Amino acid sequence: MDVKSRNHLLLNHEALVRDIKTSYIMDHMIADEVLTLQEEEKVKAQTTQKERAAMLIKIILAKDNYSYISFYNALLHEGYKDLAALLQDGIPIISSCNGNKSMDGVTSYVRTVLCEGGVPQRPVVFVTRPKLVKAIQQKLYNLRSEPGWVTVYGMAGCGKSVLTAEALRDHHLLEDCFPGGIHWISIGKQDKAGLLMKLQNLCSRLDQDFSLSQRPPLNIEEAKDRLRLLMLRKYPRCLMVLDDIWDSWVLKAFDNQCQVLITSRDRSVTDSVTGNKYEVPVESGLAHDKGLEILSLFVNMKITDLPEEADSIVGECKGSPLVVSLIGALLRDFPNRWGYYLRQLQNKQFKRIRKSSSYDYEALDEAMSMSVEMLNENFKDYYKDLSVLQKDVKVPTKVLCILWDMETEEVEDILQEFVNKSLLFCDRNGKSFHYYLHDLQLDFLTEKNRNQLQELHKKIVNQYKKHYKLHIPTPAQEDCMYWYNFLAYHMASANMQNELCALMFSLDWIKAKTELVGPAHLIHEYVEYSHILDQKDSRVRENFQEFLSLNGHLLGRQPFPDIIQLGLCQPEISEVYQQAKLQAQQELVKGAFYLEWVNKKSMKNLSRLVVRPHTDAVYHACFSKDGQRIASCGADKTLQVFKAKSGEKLLEIKAHDDEVLCCAFSADDRFVATCSVDKKVKVNCCQFNNTNDQLLLATCSNDTYIKLWDLNKKYCRNTMFGHLNSVSHCRFSPDDKYVASCSSDGTLKLWEVCSANELKTIDIKDFFRNADEYQDDVEVLVKCCSWSANCATIMVAAKNRLLLFDVITSDLLAEVLISHHSTIQYCDFCPGNQLVAVALSHYSVEVKLELFNNYTCAKVCKSSALVLKRELDVVFQDDGLMILAILNQQHLQLIDGNTGHTDYLTEAQESLICCCCLSEDLQYAAFGEENGTVKVLKLSNRVFKSRTGHEKSVQHCQFTSDGRTLISSSDDSTIQVWNWQSEEYIFLKGHKEAVKNFRLLENSRLLSWSFDGTVKVWNICTGIIEEDFVCHEDAVLSCAVSPDATKFSSTSADKTAKIWSFESSSVLHELHGHKGCVRCCTFSFDNKFLATGDDNGEIRIWDVSRGELLHLCSPITVDEGESTHGGWVTDLCFSPESNMLVSCGGYLKWWNVTTGESLQTFYTNGTNLKSIYVSPSFKVYVTIDNLGILYVLRMLE
Repeated sequence: MDVKSRNHLLLNHEALVRDIKTSYIMDHMIADEVLTLQEEEKVKAQTTQKERAAMLIKIILAKDNYSYISFYNALLHEGYKDLAALLQDGIPIISSCNGNKSMDGVTSYVRTVLCEGGVPQRPVVFVTRPKLVKAIQQKLYNLRSEPGWVTVYGMAGCGKSVLTAEALRDHHLLEDCFPGGIHWISIGKQDKAGLLMKLQNLCSRLDQDFSLSQRPPLNIEEAKDRLRLLMLRKYPRCLMVLDDIWDSWVLKAFDNQCQVLITSRDRSVTDSVTGNKYEVPVESGLAHDKGLEILSLFVNMKITDLPEEADSIVGECKGSPLVVSLIGALLRDFPNRWGYYLRQLQNKQFKRIRKSSSYDYEALDEAMSMSVEMLNENFKDYYKDLSVLQKDVKVPTKVLCILWDMETEEVEDILQEFVNKSLLFCDRNGKSFHYYLHDLQLDFLTEKNRNQLQELHKKIVNQYKKHYKLHIPTPAQEDCMYWYNFLAYHMASANMQNELCALMFSLDWIKAKTELVGPAHLIHEYVEYSHILDQKDSRVRENFQEFLSLNGHLLGRQPFPDIIQLGLCQPEISEVYQQAKLQAQQELVKGAFYLEWVNKKSMKNLSRLVVRPHTDAVYHACFSKDGQRIASCGADKTLQVFKAKSGEKLLEIKAHDDEVLCCAFSADDRFVATCSVDKKVKVNCCQFNNTNDQLLLATCSNDTYIKLWDLNKKYCRNTMFGHLNSVSHCRFSPDDKYVASCSSDGTLKLWEVCSANELKTIDIKDFFRNADEYQDDVEVLVKCCSWSANCATIMVAAKNRLLLFDVITSDLLAEVLISHHSTIQYCDFCPGNQLVAVALSHYSVEVKLELFNNYTCAKVCKSSALVLKRELDVVFQDDGLMILAILNQQHLQLIDGNTGHTDYLTEAQESLICCCCLSEDLQYAAFGEENGTVKVLKLSNRVFKSRTGHEKSVQHCQFTSDGRTLISSSDDSTIQVWNWQSEEYIFLKGHKEAVKNFRLLENSRLLSWSFDGTVKVWNICTGIIEEDFVCHEDAVLSCAVSPDATKFSSTSADKTAKIWSFESSSVLHELHGHKGCVRCCTFSFDNKFLATGDDNGEIRIWDVSRGELLHLCSPITVDEGESTHGGWVTDLCFSPESNMLVSCGGYLKWWNVTTGESLQTFYTNGTNLKSIYVSPSFKVYVTIDNLGILYVLRMLE
């Protein structure tokens, strides 16, 4: 240190030791890297203030010139201006050599210039924001050759002053643009006397040799003139920095044709001065990682070692550098108060977050309150109205026009005043403006106006009602999205129970809202506001919430479904049904078309929520450990995470380049793991361990290995090998000591987690070799396994059996045959009790109670009480209908279509039932079995007659009109004509492949078609082929006969359809245009039209006489990845008047034949409808979906 500088410290030692407080002085010196943390501790170790100050002076005396400069600048920054003045003459002269840089890259020249100009040092803790710093520097370069103003503006605590000071720490900027130096003046909120004092101090600082005057200026005008002369004569190319300007009149004192940079909360503050003006907005807050970095520097910890509250604290600070720094400084002094300060932030207790640095305000709320107090009195109430806004919501101008009942221009003028003062932000996106508050500003407003919030919310609701009256905002209106998202919130916050119920229990509101934003937000509102909606009766709210939960996957699709039709599918006691029924009756007068689900009482839906997160097959789904979220993955290559209560999407990631097969939450729910087939080897399963101490992930794959991954260190810890074939499933034991793995090699293996050694192998195949139905070379795929809660036993699923083993002895404790006709897809122990859940291949989940002690089925979770096969037969009568259906592939069931009651149920059959039929007089029923047998049942005395004639399964059977003859077709390519009363029969042989169906013609003739591409006409009395048509190059999938019996049509897998003449035995028209297999066809009753449907979901209506396409029936817009009919079009039927067409595929649709437009859609619970039976009046419709649910629908009249 220079002798002169050292002497000044010694001469003023007594004054320095008496007055300074070392804490904040040392913060600045540490930031300048001239004081070490060890030296700081040495100072803090002293017992009294004077002793600490003396120790600091002693340490500085042993250092270099930079220590003196840093100490001097810290005194200025912390308000010890008198003490700094004592040391000013001792400031050492440092060379301006560019190469003489400190560790932070700032040259000694820059340090000197900034020190002399009173520019604040970097904060004790500083993180870079290079983008904003560069923006300020770019604007300052505009002042290089001519005077002007640069305004750095933003809300309180956003870092304006720190960023400005940092921008000035640039050697080239100072040397090129401001060789006359920098002069930093902190202004703040001042009256005229205060401003005069600031000007007097500045003039004294700039005119230390009193070359212009021996006395200070006596008024502001004199000070302005003296400042102008000083700038002109002594500092011609300097930069004046006016920090924290509040009032535009203050700037007039500095309007002297010089270079000025100002920081302010008010963007419009320079409107009163002349010259070039440039702006730098500081709107964006700190990124989350920057916030954590600040906290870590304050508390001297690595980011990874910060307590878990750190993330929440940074989140609550809303990106404000001021708030993060305030909290960090407090935590440095009170390191055990993480939870306390987090609670203060969460509870908006800003007064308790008090000054711990050199910031100008005693508490955080004071800093924000000052900006509001500066508003014009007329504007304060308008700003208070903004207390009701939600966080992170950009509000269109129209909403505030409605709130204040003003014209757009008036509202924009008011809001611009708020924007100018950094009290509000504006997004000029598109034609209209959208406004939003920073989270801290909104928190401050909410806390300040807490007692008035209910009235403020009531005000905005009443203004909405006044503006819209009984109408609902339309999508064309710019404010509609705001009301759809937040109207219920305002009503609930205002405790307007009647208005909220009227809104939330309205099908019109549900339709309008879900069509724009989907159902998840609405479901969330039913849950969120249930305490208000349930004040009178919780039943209504439950009705609507259940309706949305079960139909939300439909309401989010395109084209948007008819919400009235969906409502008609609800139970008749439901408020939703009653409202839908009333609206449907009103719409019928206008020509609308609706359907009643006649037998819905027999169907109990056990689902609580149905969501549609994926655009393709879903392969896996799992709950988070807290039960609040669900993760799912599938063939669309994505991972989806959504709320378990509402289905609201929380996360969507394209996780892999191929199908995602499995996903799992970690024990603390912080991570989700996924596995795929995209890295050459198919990874089948991934599972986390059950504790948080050490985060482990197990994966298994087709490469026969199981791998253990340590996620804290991000590497594969162990590879376990021993399986001979692909490993399908793996699972940690509840105590995390073992991993179990299942493989298609027929074994279950247990592994030790700590060593990765194989503990034991259980050969599951051995337990199937002893079974009568399996041979020695049987292949047994061990599907999955599940540990009991005490880790003593393990359950294994293979084929259709569950096996329970003792983990220690490997003994088989129990074996249960779950189903004769379904395989087990998954099994799982319930952690808390003896329940076992089993997922089966026939679309059901069974929950078993004490399965291995006493085989009892507690509940079979199916979408219907009846699991029916999709093959059925229906006979329509004048006053009703009878339905013959196949129950669980083993029983024949006769159902009254009007009541849904079962009139008759057969005993279980030994062979699976494949098809069934009824005689027209309802005297007889018949069915065909998988083993080729056909049986006839006389319904009056229930006597069977049977015949085994086919060699393979029977695909279709039908009585002749007199009921005496049963005709059946089979996969063995034959057709059997059996007079079951006389036991006479003949076989129609000629097809070379399976015959799936046929049609009876007049005069004992029969039309059949086959996968061999041919259509044949038979005489069923003689068995002779009368006509043989080679129709297609590929399989014939369906045929239809025209009502006048002169023509028939054929459709094929070759993507074509043809119309044939019986008379000429030739093709009349070839119909091209389908892009998929043409699966079905039907003629209209007037013989004019032919409808065809294909596997892409398209329906085409053709002119029969000309063979021309009349209409392509498909929705205008369809969800990505979905066919236009939810799947294959499998069946079609015209109305008797030939003006309507019904089709079935993934669901049922009705069409206007004249226009080709959709009239109505009925969404079934399942999909893949195989056929539809229609009454002669075209008013009753019967079908079964792939879940086995029976639908009897009647046209609403």
